[in-house]
Amino acid sequence: MKIYLRQDKSFIEDRQYGGKSLERLYITWYGRVLSKFILLPVFSTMATAKDRKRSSVKKIAPFIEEYKIHMDDFEDREYASFSDFFTRKIKPGRRPVDQDPSAVIAPADSKVLCYDIGEDLRFTVKGSVYTPDEIVGNKIDLSGFAGGKCLVFRLSMDDYHHYCHIDSGKVFDSYEIKGKLHTVSSISSKYKIYKENHRIVNVLDTDHFGRVIYIEVGALLVGRIKNNGMTMFEKGHEKGYFEQGGSTIVIFFEKGGIKVDDDVLEMSGNGIETKVRMGERIGVTGNA
Repeated sequence: MKIYLRQDKSFIEDRQYGGKSLERLYITWYGRVLSKFILLPVFSTMATAKDRKRSSVKKIAPFIEEYKIHMDDFEDREYASFSDFFTRKIKPGRRPVDQDPSAVIAPADSKVLCYDIGEDLRFTVKGSVYTPDEIVGNKIDLSGFAGGKCLVFRLSMDDYHHYCHIDSGKVFDSYEIKGKLHTVSSISSKYKIYKENHRIVNVLDTDHFGRVIYIEVGALLVGRIKNNGMTMFEKGHEKGYFEQGGSTIVIFFEKGGIKVDDDVLEMSGNGIETKVRMGERIGVTGNA
């Protein structure tokens, strides 16, 4: 699967952490049998237990080298375990936030795809038809999102796993939906993972983009979604972080709420993710 790099308009191939094991899980008959247990959150907690031990620090250096992680961006300290390294913090100034009030920013280092939400409140992700109602658990009136936009930000194992608020505003509502923990990679594309996975739904009243639904989606090997619990927030303020694993943030915007940048739209139309960094502009308010 190709990923688009905006800086030099080039493409790279996506690399799936633990790809061969995931293929066996989703493609083989015995993997599908085992998946009844493996996709439960308790398995992810058990599977990552060894990475919380001191001995797991030996995994850090090979991981940094294999995924070419720029450690100059991160705090300079000794890590107690691989899990401790996974939740590492960025140095101040290394993820500048576009402070233009009209700018829509990426909430995390991730790969983004944009989808149109139809007037019938349906949109298609990799062949699976979703409705926003399914993803939020049928608990919110989403009529205002018909004709709006859905942005899906996929975080892989090598990404910085802290995420931020995309605007200033206040929390209107927030709740948890317990579920399974599918991987968010293309290997699991035939599963409706955003409907099935564990997630936290946040209904936000933002100052520049109207009402926004911001959803953290846990994935295979993610121990916990750790939110800071703010009820009032500013653009670029940290909202929380994911513990070890791949994960996703799904954001719904109301009709006319935003205009997504042309390159992100073009790549999304071709089914190609665009690599972005937390705080980077990916669009503007619909009134700009």
